[in-house]
Amino acid sequence: MTYDLVTVGRVNMDLFAQDIGADFADVTGFDAAVGGSPTNVAMGTSRLGLSSVAFTGVGDDIVGDFVLRYLADTGVVTNCVVRKPGKRTSLALVGVQPPSRFPLTLNRDDPADIYLTIDDAKGLPLAETRAVLLSGNAFSRGTCADASRFVAEEAGHRGLTVFMDLDLRSTDWSHPQAFGLTLRAVLPYVDVLIGTEEEFFALLAREPERVGGGADLSETDRNALEGLIDDLISGGSVETIIVKRGARGSEVITADSRALVPGFPVDVVNTVGAGDAFASGLIWSRLQGWDWHQSCRFGNACGAIVVTRHGCAVALPTYEEVLGFADQKGGF
Repeated sequence: MTYDLVTVGRVNMDLFAQDIGADFADVTGFDAAVGGSPTNVAMGTSRLGLSSVAFTGVGDDIVGDFVLRYLADTGVVTNCVVRKPGKRTSLALVGVQPPSRFPLTLNRDDPADIYLTIDDAKGLPLAETRAVLLSGNAFSRGTCADASRFVAEEAGHRGLTVFMDLDLRSTDWSHPQAFGLTLRAVLPYVDVLIGTEEEFFALLAREPERVGGGADLSETDRNALEGLIDDLISGGSVETIIVKRGARGSEVITADSRALVPGFPVDVVNTVGAGDAFASGLIWSRLQGWDWHQSCRFGNACGAIVVTRHGCAVALPTYEEVLGFADQKGGF
């Protein structure tokens, strides 16, 4: 195969506050980079050594020029980044107030990436690719939802390994139930489903009171979620579920087993991008043929490294950095 991975979904120009710990109103400067969950995974897996293709959209503007240059410099294949005339490239502004406050403002009123089309998707090199990463957010708005469904179905028919990161951004959905209603229909094409407890609850609960927001689930909701995940696995809709559990690590659930894979204790500088780093490490490991425990442990290490660094894309580790970090922490 020519390529290892195609990622599907949004891209941003990211502006990270340089003044760590300052209130956002007091920020005096920003560091520029590129982000957006699926595109972060393209960069993260590329940095680890995969040949990764980003399928996303940018405007015919100077911000789009910046994104394309940045991705190419990171090693991402940009042939499938589509320029959308008359549209604007998405923008994200992030404050950094460790250990728990990272205010994020997204300028996505009419972003170029929601205008990806089925015809755009037909240009993807799926016949030459080993795996696909779908973003749940990519199904929320515009013709990108159609393009994402096309990629999901085509990848499934071709026998590619299909990963999906639930990537819930509640402001992009028309109704609290729309997230679950839409994505449950796609699950038959998904091999590995990745998300937080809150994202899985929004996906599987028939009438969630809220979607997203970052608050922890209640004990009642958490108990209900365990049963919903078990039903999803036993029903055969998805082969493997990965639940990201923050500092506790990650949990891998299959029809035959359920195991919590511990994380790595670190001092937190910035949590933005940790989940994308985890997904990058997980996908890289699985495409190397590693088992689930090793793959989740490697992903946990990638996420732990990112939270100790300033920024997101610039913080994504190389393979050698992950090995060195793990050796210091007792290995995988």
